[in-house]
Amino acid sequence: MKRFDFKEIIEITCRLYVFFFLTAYGVGKVIGGQFYTAARMPDGLELIPIGQVSDFDLAWVFMGRSFGYMLVIALAEILGAVLLLSNKTKLIGTLILIPVMVNVIVFDIFFLDEYGALAGATLYLFMLFAILVINKEKMIAVFNDLIKNKKPTKTSSKEKFYKYLIVAVIIVLIFIGDQLIVNFLGYGKG
Repeated sequence: MKRFDFKEIIEITCRLYVFFFLTAYGVGKVIGGQFYTAARMPDGLELIPIGQVSDFDLAWVFMGRSFGYMLVIALAEILGAVLLLSNKTKLIGTLILIPVMVNVIVFDIFFLDEYGALAGATLYLFMLFAILVINKEKMIAVFNDLIKNKKPTKTSSKEKFYKYLIVAVIIVLIFIGDQLIVNFLGYGKG
């Protein structure tokens, strides 16, 4: 009988657990079941002066105000969760989900007055980190490949000067174009 590889068991457990819960949260956002929408608002909430609305209710109204925003978050959760199912894509899914979970945790800390959601999000984040730790050799190899120092070509000071002069001119042109667009479209109400 083959011995159990406990690292593999822990990794698969983490991957499946996070998959199930983040898929459920993602689907909940898509079907409108997680945040307050105009069609699904607690009775009387719209009558409370905004300064007296609880942090939780204000956050839930804000998050539910834009279906597009909810959809982006939901798709990130679902895509990352689905990528956890394959050995080939599990690390990509993990790297997609870590910033999503950090955002959820920060949101929960500052806006929610019930800490069950925070505990769940923290557990999912720890499980994602566990997946990275279990695959640390692969992560180190990828990181080393990304920062591998290739032999630089010799460039004269004059060539560097002209290169950075061109870069500076391009930055100025981009800035001017950016400001023209912003002034044309407006700054919004903020």
